[in-house]
Amino acid sequence: MFKSGKALLAVFAVAATAITGCGSDSGAGNPNELRLWHYEGPDSAMGKAWDEAIKEFEQAHPGVKVKFEEKGFEQIQKSAQMVLNSDEAPDIMEYNKGNATAGLLSKQGLLTDISSEVTKRGWDKLLSPSLQTTCKYDERGVMGGDKWFGVPNYAEYTMVYYNKNLFDQHGVAIPKTFAELVSAMDKFKAAGVTPLAMGGKEYPAQQLLYQLALSRADNEWVQNLQQYKGKVDFHDAAWTYGATTFADWVRKGYIAKDSAGIDAEGMGLAFMKGQFPMMVSGSWWYGRVQSTVKDFEWGSFLFPGSDLALGSSGNLWVVPEKSKNKDLAYDFIDITMKKANQTLLGNSGGIPVAADPSAITDPKSKELIENYQTLVDRDGLAYYPDWPAPGYYDVLVSATQKLINGTASPGQMLDEIAGPYDDNLANIGG
Repeated sequence: MFKSGKALLAVFAVAATAITGCGSDSGAGNPNELRLWHYEGPDSAMGKAWDEAIKEFEQAHPGVKVKFEEKGFEQIQKSAQMVLNSDEAPDIMEYNKGNATAGLLSKQGLLTDISSEVTKRGWDKLLSPSLQTTCKYDERGVMGGDKWFGVPNYAEYTMVYYNKNLFDQHGVAIPKTFAELVSAMDKFKAAGVTPLAMGGKEYPAQQLLYQLALSRADNEWVQNLQQYKGKVDFHDAAWTYGATTFADWVRKGYIAKDSAGIDAEGMGLAFMKGQFPMMVSGSWWYGRVQSTVKDFEWGSFLFPGSDLALGSSGNLWVVPEKSKNKDLAYDFIDITMKKANQTLLGNSGGIPVAADPSAITDPKSKELIENYQTLVDRDGLAYYPDWPAPGYYDVLVSATQKLINGTASPGQMLDEIAGPYDDNLANIGG
């Protein structure tokens, strides 16, 4: 998330940690400093695992310092091209995957082709084919290509988080079907409770709309949209259903109209404070909810009535082409792929890509990973709606905000997102 994600917390784990190390590439930078950017909070699963990876890196590389610089997801989203095309580029960074982000930067020559390193270190053996899709890009910057430009050490998907106390208080059963989900929201609304926490200012609203469309779509529809394998009609049955249902949920009060001005962080905080019964968002919140929520019982379930859900590999470790210490960057990535670090990530509320399943002992973490495996087994990971075109994230934010505040109809909203997609397809010769 978007992670997406992300999605992602707009916070850096900020530190200047003395780290051990020897080795660097032939660049002209400081061989005793590794500049690392990532935007995961220190209480997230990834933040915890990567902090431990820094400590292990310290033991293996005497004399090297890791330098963190505070950045946010949105900031990197908007400034990556400029920064990576300058001498200010970090040595290694977490970056969003997909055509519009990692794909675009690979096409522009701003990311290192790490294909030989992936094979040498065996990272390709640790990642399933579906996870590899978001790591590899072709000359157009379209995912699923032949060159590796990034490596994820976790996976992610979206789900419904729910407040068990509020469900019990209002006599609402945990929904197993889409009809039961709607019935649950009706009961909450009748009791004066807005059912869904929402953030229309950033990714959450567009992801819910995409999830609604996915409930009427199939894998061919996803491949056509994401990998340009066939014609995309933004007024087809799936897109029309997603937009009209989303607008209907706003009209019925399932989604608050003031959520157009709320960001992802505000949405998550409101859910964790017990103000909403449900939140539809990604596994990147899981570790934080797990460590933060103390005042009520909570759980999660896959979005009912859909074989498909937003999800993919997690964000990528990428090595900028202008990285001064590429060898150190590869060493750090390697540590995050080792079983010990993967197990820590899994027991902290993340979804590891290379852990021993029997080593995941935390009950909630096991539930998270089992639901992810259910999606993988039915080939249900459908990526994210902002991936297909550069700048598409902002297009989708604006369009879904208009659905929330009522300044555009579903048809107008779909027209708004169709134009930039078609323009991008023409630009790459699709």
